[in-house]
Amino acid sequence: MASVRSLIPSVTLLFLVFCGAVVARGDVLQLGDADFDYLAAEHETMLVKFYAPWCGHCKKLAPDFEAAATRLKGTVPLAKVDCTVSTEICGRFGVTGYPTLKIFRNGQDSSPYDGPRSADGIVSYMKKQAGPDSVTLNSEADLEFFIQHFDASVVGFFSGPDSTQLAEFLKSASAMREHFRFAHTTHMALGFKHGVDTESILLFRPPRLNSRFEDSVLPFTDTITTNALRRFLRDNIFGMCPHLTIENRDKLKGRDLLTAYYDLDYLRNPKGSNYWRNRVMKVGSEFASQGLSFAVANRKDFMDELEEEFGLGAKDGGDVPFITIRTRQGFKYTMREEFTRDGKSLERFLQDYFAGRLKRYIKSEPIPEKNKGPVKVVVAESFEEIVNDPEKDVLIEFYAPWCGHCKSLEPKYKELAEQLYSDSNIVIAKMDATANDVPQGFDVQGFPTIFFSRAGKKDQPLRYEGAREVKDFLKFLKREASHVVSGVREEL
Repeated sequence: MASVRSLIPSVTLLFLVFCGAVVARGDVLQLGDADFDYLAAEHETMLVKFYAPWCGHCKKLAPDFEAAATRLKGTVPLAKVDCTVSTEICGRFGVTGYPTLKIFRNGQDSSPYDGPRSADGIVSYMKKQAGPDSVTLNSEADLEFFIQHFDASVVGFFSGPDSTQLAEFLKSASAMREHFRFAHTTHMALGFKHGVDTESILLFRPPRLNSRFEDSVLPFTDTITTNALRRFLRDNIFGMCPHLTIENRDKLKGRDLLTAYYDLDYLRNPKGSNYWRNRVMKVGSEFASQGLSFAVANRKDFMDELEEEFGLGAKDGGDVPFITIRTRQGFKYTMREEFTRDGKSLERFLQDYFAGRLKRYIKSEPIPEKNKGPVKVVVAESFEEIVNDPEKDVLIEFYAPWCGHCKSLEPKYKELAEQLYSDSNIVIAKMDATANDVPQGFDVQGFPTIFFSRAGKKDQPLRYEGAREVKDFLKFLKREASHVVSGVREEL
């Protein structure tokens, strides 16, 4: 019996070694309830993914997360926790959805990860998390190395380590390190060639984007506070014509944006990439004061989006840029004339845009030739006529053809429409939201999503949040309609 007991530690050790070997096949650490606390505490910075094996979004993220872990090996470790197994640790950190990504510092939950979820984006974002909030520069070589980067650089020049301005700068760097690259020096002479003669902060644009149409170095001239510096960087970090990428596109969404899509590649062909960018900037500089922003992007990175949102084919545009405008209201325009090398076609396009002569691009199915059924079929081209009819109350369902919940709703929705068919003041309608642009004001994030557009209040669509039985719809319509709903059977 004693001999059997003596084997247990050895068997256990072999089991643990085997398990460790399995985990070590990839570069993402597998953590759990038993080892999370002491292993996470060993690392200054760590990105942790809390997931469930059945989660589709988790499966989609997995290859990018693994690739990022390999590229960040030795810099920032990436780990994952299976919340279907390690319920204690997931509960402690408030994980309620999957995947949830969090940044830990020395084992403590530091902040949620709100960066991009591609491998490139994770690597770029987490490199900014590693090391100090602001890099110390001691020589001209240090400065040159720091600013020769793919992203913009923020550098502070201070008189000494006891400078109150430096202390405020470091506080700001700590608050914004997730979004910007910071460095500082107490050797004022390093800034002389950039016009620094007093304590200063300079924003250095990425060298690959230097252009004669804008300054490559911008001084921050306000009093140093976190809020003031954040405003300065938010307003200037992208410059006149930034390189739009999958990673930064969300930051550029809140503006009216013209984008030139072409075979842009700053790693292999920086000169060719800037050839078209300079032409966009030359024309754009003439319209810079009119509220439109400009960007350039690699067409291949956004091909799916261009096909889906603008109806473009792989051959559209050819070797020259394809131009689109998307406004903050979601209006879309495309330049159908070929981009000429002298920029005149772009100039004409912008003149027409600002004069209101351009027709908006709307992704739409054809308007149905026959639409006499109880449930009216709406497409983007007929949305204004049907849903925004000022004299009609309209209940509109946004659906997807593949959606199981939408298919379950269909017979009930049809029954509702049949009951109300004789009421000429109310319309029961549906629109395929995967094949048609959804207008502003109708926030559709999942399917089915149902809105009520009341007569006289077309600018205030009301989301339907109730149960999806016929009687529930009828109760809602009786309450919200602009008129007395007729044609309803009394037993309901």
